Amino acid sequence: GRCFRVCGREVLQLAGVTDEGEFVAVELGADEDDDGEYEKKVMTIANAMNCVGCEACAKICPKKCYTHAPLTAE
Repeated sequence: GRCFRVCGREVLQLAGVTDEGEFVAVELGADEDDDGEYEKKVMTIANAMNCVGCEACAKICPKKCYTHAPLTAE
């Protein structure tokens, strides 16, 4: 979740993945333990157009999950 915390533009969103491969919402800071609903948590790109390319998420990610490329105009 470091990448989520470092992004100030609300680009990323944490999601749970069920054993069937479906995404379910994950509430950060929720008091209830909802880990039984999903197998693992993954970071998803929820608002790609909010990204300004600062690459803060890529710099802090220990797994090197992010790549960046210029947006092409159509």
